[in-house]
Amino acid sequence: MTGIADIQIIGNEIAIRWQDDTESFYAMDRLRALSPSAETQGERDLLGNDITGNQKDKDFTGVRVTGWAPVGGYALQFKFSDGHNTGIYSFEYLKKIAEDGNQ
Repeated sequence: MTGIADIQIIGNEIAIRWQDDTESFYAMDRLRALSPSAETQGERDLLGNDITGNQKDKDFTGVRVTGWAPVGGYALQFKFSDGHNTGIYSFEYLKKIAEDGNQ
């Protein structure tokens, strides 16, 4: 998997230039809605019951990225204006959601 060469905020989007010179663009509210955290996606107990009150259908319009930090050499952790900061976005996941958004 290729790493990140550059990351910037451009308007309401996060722009990532990958080391292979491809680029991906992410609307900030979409990044928040697609956070891979248990808080957003939900977490289930051994019986399959939702134990986190997931936020899958919540509207994140207007939520902005306020910062980010690298996680090892494989992921980013974004900080959002609504206080959320627990999602770990692997580079593989970021590539996938960029491709899904262009379909």
